[in-house]
Amino acid sequence: MHLHTGTHVVAQLFGMSVNLDTIFTQWLTALIVFIIVFAASRGRSLVPSGIQNAVEMIIEPLCSQFEKNMGSHYKKVVYFLLTLFMFIFVANEIGLLPTAHLTASPTNDVNTTLGLALAGTLCIHFIYIRNRGFGKWLKHFFEPMPPFVIINIVEELSRPITLAMRLFGNILAGEILLEILYALAPVLVPLLWVVFSLVIGLIQAYIFTTLTSIYLKESVE
Repeated sequence: MHLHTGTHVVAQLFGMSVNLDTIFTQWLTALIVFIIVFAASRGRSLVPSGIQNAVEMIIEPLCSQFEKNMGSHYKKVVYFLLTLFMFIFVANEIGLLPTAHLTASPTNDVNTTLGLALAGTLCIHFIYIRNRGFGKWLKHFFEPMPPFVIINIVEELSRPITLAMRLFGNILAGEILLEILYALAPVLVPLLWVVFSLVIGLIQAYIFTTLTSIYLKESVE
């Protein structure tokens, strides 16, 4: 049995291997997120309904969680965190569409998840330097004592790796299992797994974004 999940359409660009299908689904994901947010914010009312109500049902619990993790300073980065969540959530679910593997989740490609993790890490350090200065940013690597610099650097390097691999592994494993189930039992079992995968995709987007907000706490204070 040949599995399509995890395989990519590869092209060479400037000496680098580029996964064209991943780039396509990334842009498709961004377009879907833009359409959802545009539709939800157009003609907003105090009594939400339709897509505005659905989006607010997602945003309000997230903002409450961000406030618990970061305090009132969460508002400084709430737009970044919400954008990150929406992109990851849609990216996780897009691979469930019945399009014969034309729209595999971009998050089943480690390049995407590592890019998202690095973007979050860069944001953490950029905001830390902007709020506290380069000197304090450099100093915090040597706290509480200078010998801890090695441990602190390893911790900083491990954060994006663990974020990326957790998301990548869960989404890839889910899509592989879904493809196998389609081959073994084309109707009932795959349908149940799609429903389960929708929940898993939501949870993974929540975990990724929540952990990023926790890492951002020290930067925004």
